[in-house]
Amino acid sequence: MLMAHPAVLRDLIEQYQVLRMLHAEEGGTEARRRMDNVAYTLCVATGTRDVDAALIAARFRLPGARVEDDSVLTS
Repeated sequence: MLMAHPAVLRDLIEQYQVLRMLHAEEGGTEARRRMDNVAYTLCVATGTRDVDAALIAARFRLPGARVEDDSVLTS
């Protein structure tokens, strides 16, 4: 499987978090579409089918993440 560059993963995580904080899922069609696109891209980039799993997988692939580090599971 191809691996996304950590900079790409970091950017996708940040975009998703901002959209989520802005409640894009409850917003207009454009905001919702953007959030769905970012979630889909995260899933493709991490080889997952669920955005929550994609976020965890992406965070584990960032520099400094440790295999035994479960801190991403509590966020």
